[in-house]
Amino acid sequence: MAQPASHPSSPAPHPQPYPVHRADLPLSCPLPAMAVWNEHPRVYLPIAEEGGHSKCPYCGTEYVLVD
Repeated sequence: MAQPASHPSSPAPHPQPYPVHRADLPLSCPLPAMAVWNEHPRVYLPIAEEGGHSKCPYCGTEYVLVD
């Protein structure tokens, strides 16, 4: 029996944690520049209020404020 056609692999995972700068605030996941910008609903993350570290409740991408 023939094997099903292979599907292209998903984009490479984001570096963990993903560095962001104050210029990127307000922080939303996914970021507009990410290849997976339409993977889940946009959610705003209060990274400054959370001590410089946030995690997306949808995809689990972690963000760290670097400046």
